[in-house]
Amino acid sequence: MNPIEVRRRGIEALRRELGPAGMVRFLQQFETGDGDYTRDRQEQPERSLEEVMKRVRDVQSQRAS
Repeated sequence: MNPIEVRRRGIEALRRELGPAGMVRFLQQFETGDGDYTRDRQEQPERSLEEVMKRVRDVQSQRAS
């Protein structure tokens, strides 16, 4: 089997044994992500709940347009 076939069969086995949601949760365990969370978090300004909710509403209204 070549690497592509191994991957295809592995994903199919996971889906069959764990179901689609379980397969995704299993695969997410190996997602390393990128960036530096600590640095990025420290660079974010402090915002009140009201400011965050206003931003969410603004984004939602832009998407609805």
